[in-house]
Amino acid sequence: MGDPKYPRRVWRKPKRPLNYDLKMEELKTLGTFGLRTKRELWKAHTQLSSVRHQARSLLALQQDVREEKEPILMKSLARVGLVSGDATLDDVLNLQVTDLLTRRLQTLVFKKFGFKTPYQARQAVVHGHIMIGDRIVNIPSYTVTTSEEDSIKFTPESKFPEILEKSKETPVEAPVEAEEGSEQEVVTEVPPAQTSEPEAEKPSTE
Repeated sequence: MGDPKYPRRVWRKPKRPLNYDLKMEELKTLGTFGLRTKRELWKAHTQLSSVRHQARSLLALQQDVREEKEPILMKSLARVGLVSGDATLDDVLNLQVTDLLTRRLQTLVFKKFGFKTPYQARQAVVHGHIMIGDRIVNIPSYTVTTSEEDSIKFTPESKFPEILEKSKETPVEAPVEAEEGSEQEVVTEVPPAQTSEPEAEKPSTE
């Protein structure tokens, strides 16, 4: 049978995981894209690092070899919407991790159907309410290609369209803001003070 093959780790931790600025930036990214753990973010960073490494390797090749292999990389990136059709290797090196996270199924569902939060969109994906074409996809991190983007829809038995429609019809009361330059008096009712009157002296019976 041979030795069993174990899958390689697809993510790497940052070099300074306890850096305060890095931690705050990671938490902000987690909330923006509805990521559940930092491993999902580290996985995207690792994928981006791999793409940049391929681009730098192509830049180091001779011109004839580079012209042969460069279209393969550019075509694969354009297929998932990371670069345009006329992009160059410099555009690949300028990619950010947010560009990869934007192509996740969870993010596209959140933007397309108007969910309140990306975590609500994640719930819809995980519970099997989202279809791409004629198949159900329940993987939030699924990378959507440009040809699949227009075929994202709800499953026929999903109740999420009704829920989202009701949430849009419910009016949200906006806080009343005072106009600039106007003075508004705030009247606070103060309960009357309870004063105890001294009891009248009883006449002596002596």
